[in-house]
Amino acid sequence: MNKTRTLTTMAVFVAIGTIGSQLLWFPAGVAKAYPVQHAVNVMAAVLLGPGPAVGIAFMIGLLRNMLGLGTLLAFPGGMIGAFLAGYLYRKFGKKAWAAAGEAIGTGIIGSLFAVPFSKVLLGTSVGAFFFMPPFLVSSVTGALIGWFIVIRVKQRHVLQV
Repeated sequence: MNKTRTLTTMAVFVAIGTIGSQLLWFPAGVAKAYPVQHAVNVMAAVLLGPGPAVGIAFMIGLLRNMLGLGTLLAFPGGMIGAFLAGYLYRKFGKKAWAAAGEAIGTGIIGSLFAVPFSKVLLGTSVGAFFFMPPFLVSSVTGALIGWFIVIRVKQRHVLQV
């Protein structure tokens, strides 16, 4: 994929993630679950790799925060999940590994990283596993949606996956 096509694809994913997060969300404990972000992470990880997937997750988090539609916790979860999804897909070559990487990266690692992140940047002190249930609900749901979409795209030969 050439650089222009890669940047264009990244911009489309950023738009889908930013707008889609406001269209599809549901309550998950103390937080809101935004599965579109995680679905985009899986699709970007498979189509573009870990670097672009992390860049897309960062831009979605940045735009959502600038628009007042998200919190700073979008950064650790989204970016760690995107990286792990891309890394595991690149290492094993299976789309299921991208979905697993997103769920583990955001749901477990990202939620644990969010604890000190929230203390330093948001001034809130919470227990070590406080963010894990909502992060897991959101990331697993989104990872499954992204995995399903990538499988369907491959079956229909829409893109090179």
